[in-house]
This record gives sequence, structure tokens and C-alpha cells, in this order.
Amino acid sequence: MATKKISHVLSDEDQIIAISKRIKRAQGQLGAVSRMLEEGRSCDEIVMQMSAVSKAVNTAAFTLISSSLKECILEDKSNSDAVAAQLQKLFLSLA
Repeated sequence: MATKKISHVLSDEDQIIAISKRIKRAQGQLGAVSRMLEEGRSCDEIVMQMSAVSKAVNTAAFTLISSSLKECILEDKSNSDAVAAQLQKLFLSLA
């Protein structure tokens, strides 16, 4: 018998929009990194841009996890403890 995977799907539309915008911004920043490499820009400039990409992606992930945890607590479903534990594991995977 297969075990059911514990997960949560974010339903807060405002948070989904904010996270999507942040990811799209990170995509643009990553494209800039590629262009900078092709243009022969300095390591300092490229690494600074890569740092911005990393921060944007991590912030999006943390926002997704925290918003999901908030929903999990507010919904108070029977599996909320298991979902909260799974979200905590995801959070720690980013640390």
C-alpha cells in the first residue's frame, strides 16, 4: 500500500502573486548574469548579481513556506501537525 505524501498547496492569491513576481525578477537577474559573462564583466559584478539571484530565490522559498505554515495553522486540519513538520524540513533544507 502506497503512503500518501504530506504536502500543502498555497491558496493565498496575494502571496502567490508576490512569490511569482519575485521568481520572475530572479529569472531576469539570472539572464543578466549570463549576459555579463558573455560581455566579459568583472567577477565582482557577476558575483554581486548572482548573490541577488540567490537572495531572491531564497526569499521566495521562505515566503512560500511561511505562508503555507500560516495557512496550515489557520486551517487546523487533522494532518496539520504532519504538514507543519514537512514545512519545517523544507525550511531547514534552505538553511
